[in-house]
Amino acid sequence: MSKVALVTGGSRGIGRAIAEHLGTRGYEVAVNFAANGAAAAEVVSAIESYGGRAIAVQADVGDADAVATMMSTIAEELGPPSVLVNNAGITRDDLILRMDVDEWDEVIQTNLRSVYLCTKAALRGMLRARWGRIISIGSVSGISGNPGQANYSASKAGIIGFTKAIAKEVGSRGITANVVAPGFIETDMTAALGDETAAAVTSQIAVGRLGRPEEVASAVGYLASDDAAYITGQTIVVDGGLAL
Repeated sequence: MSKVALVTGGSRGIGRAIAEHLGTRGYEVAVNFAANGAAAAEVVSAIESYGGRAIAVQADVGDADAVATMMSTIAEELGPPSVLVNNAGITRDDLILRMDVDEWDEVIQTNLRSVYLCTKAALRGMLRARWGRIISIGSVSGISGNPGQANYSASKAGIIGFTKAIAKEVGSRGITANVVAPGFIETDMTAALGDETAAAVTSQIAVGRLGRPEEVASAVGYLASDDAAYITGQTIVVDGGLAL
């Protein structure tokens, strides 16, 4: 029987790469999106084009009621998720003295509160099955910090602490919890950096280039598999040596 994977923020960038990668590995995939239904439908079509099964599910994953409705829809259409990829995230960058409360709250809600809500909801089915994989997408910013990203860095650091706690709570039930922390990856966010900034960033990366979304997806695919059953509470950094 196929396992069901939920990828939050799965309509573009790293989330899309993860959703498609899991689809190629035989998972039935629920592609969560906040607003861009057309993009999510493209991901579903891509998975279906090579014989996979997928659905698109709209939800603001920072909202408890929306998460509950989303989980019910997934359970009805595919079955309860046994793999949860907490990928949804936003940035609202500003120096701390200029950062207003809304910029702080919005990032914490989308990036961190969503991980709590989705993990709690997904764990019920995983505990019944005595098997599950919780994989949250962090960032090197949550490890080393980044100026202008106090809110984002805090949210990603929070994910690491949350994951360690959950790993200890549910490890004896066949459920693992890990973080994949990307560095600079070729996405819409990094495309907005500009050539000069991109060159400066690349010069700090040991392998001399930005990462590809598919490289993050491969790490997620491994952690989602049975091969990674003895890895939990860990943060796997996928940054080409940026944080060395």
